[in-house]
Amino acid sequence: MDLTSSHAPDPNTSTTPGWSRALWATLVVLCGVLFLDALDVSMVGMALPSIQQDLHLSTGQLQWVVSGYVLGYGGLLLLGGRAADLLGRRRVLLIALSVFVVASALGGLATSATLLVIARFIKGASAAFTAPAAFSIITTTFAEGPARNRALSIFSTVGASGFSLGLVLGGLLTELGWRWTFLLPAPVALGVVLAARRFVPRERHQRSAGGYDLPGAVTVSAAMLALVRTVVTAPDQGWGSLSTVGGFVIAGALLAAFVTIELNSPHPLVRLGILRSGSLVRANLASMALFGSYIGFQFIGTLYLQSLLGWSSLQAALAFLPAGVVVALGSTRIAPLIDRYGTPRLLVVAFTSLTAGYALFLRLGSTPSYVGLILPTMVLLGVGFAIGFPSLNVQAASGVADEEQGLASGLLNTSFQVGGAFGLAVVAAVVTGRTGSSHASAAVLSGFRDGILVATAVGVLGLAVSLTGWVRGPSRAAGIAAARLTPATELAEELYASDPA
Repeated sequence: MDLTSSHAPDPNTSTTPGWSRALWATLVVLCGVLFLDALDVSMVGMALPSIQQDLHLSTGQLQWVVSGYVLGYGGLLLLGGRAADLLGRRRVLLIALSVFVVASALGGLATSATLLVIARFIKGASAAFTAPAAFSIITTTFAEGPARNRALSIFSTVGASGFSLGLVLGGLLTELGWRWTFLLPAPVALGVVLAARRFVPRERHQRSAGGYDLPGAVTVSAAMLALVRTVVTAPDQGWGSLSTVGGFVIAGALLAAFVTIELNSPHPLVRLGILRSGSLVRANLASMALFGSYIGFQFIGTLYLQSLLGWSSLQAALAFLPAGVVVALGSTRIAPLIDRYGTPRLLVVAFTSLTAGYALFLRLGSTPSYVGLILPTMVLLGVGFAIGFPSLNVQAASGVADEEQGLASGLLNTSFQVGGAFGLAVVAAVVTGRTGSSHASAAVLSGFRDGILVATAVGVLGLAVSLTGWVRGPSRAAGIAAARLTPATELAEELYASDPA
């Protein structure tokens, strides 16, 4: 059962200044979960060139270090969201965080690319359960409106801060050895586990019984894996080869099987009726474009600065840092804008900024100007993320019943990760197809430019999706609803006071 009570709280005590210390402590711990995820992703991103050199990987092989995590994350997020709704969000959060600790240590001790990718997949799978659990605890504790908007804005800001800190830490740790970027998240995750046990309140009742739709989880994960693998290997096999065509057919058949399973399952992984919400569908499509374009850009940008220009990992991290700083500072001011203007308008602004940043980076050359090229690109991307990420979180949660918040969160995060996996696969395929086995600077630079062009095109698609939401009329801003906390807020305080463990 969700955290609910039989009476509504006094609206006069529901504004954010009235949040108790118990609620703040719970929110801080949940923000720590996102901080950990963002920290891990950005640190590993900075270590990619060192990993490639140490393990002698091609560009196509290297992208699996990122895609392994993304596949585990995106492939199991729907199951993670459903498990949070059925098993209990706190329980799922604690178990998955514990697995994250172990997977982090395994990644740092891996002695081959295969073992490294397996460890990354396991870590991504564990994050697939922590993300929807943390997100749905927030959305079922803070009511739709200014309270939830501010909570999600803080949530997003902490994630951006983790990403920014991860860039610098990743650069510093890679100077010591890339393995440290895998080992450091282990003690951080352990600290979050202990804090969650202390500050995230227990649910009063066991959740209702239900199924977990393992066939659905298996088919959608297999479909994603088949699709990404096919795109990555297509340049070597040939786009019209039997292997490539067969891979796309298999991926399509698995997706069709997934839909059939969901339509006939008594406990579907995804209740397809939830997709009747136009705002939710647009949020998911836009999130695919947001993360797909950026992951591809980051992959190329890191290799460009370190492998082609010869920058150190720390120099590359500092080059990316302005984007994270802009997000960390800007996200705190987005909630009032969402209340006033609604998410559709803000998403148009966000994708306009992102697309402009990618397009500007098409001017990359062998002797780039930091002030004239890299810095303005990072600022534009930071503005886009600062506005877009919290807006997508609010739009996806808006109007969804409490008992399906885990599913809505799983869908949104799956879209982020599917978009990231597919975007990265396409970009890596384009770069590999353009450069082949050549290591000449001109050929590599041309391949990088084609990859950035793909990221720009994906950003344009995200802008088009956002424009359709604006044209249909701005959806109800999350703050239009009554600004009050859910009854879950009162119960969370009561449970925390009686049993903080």
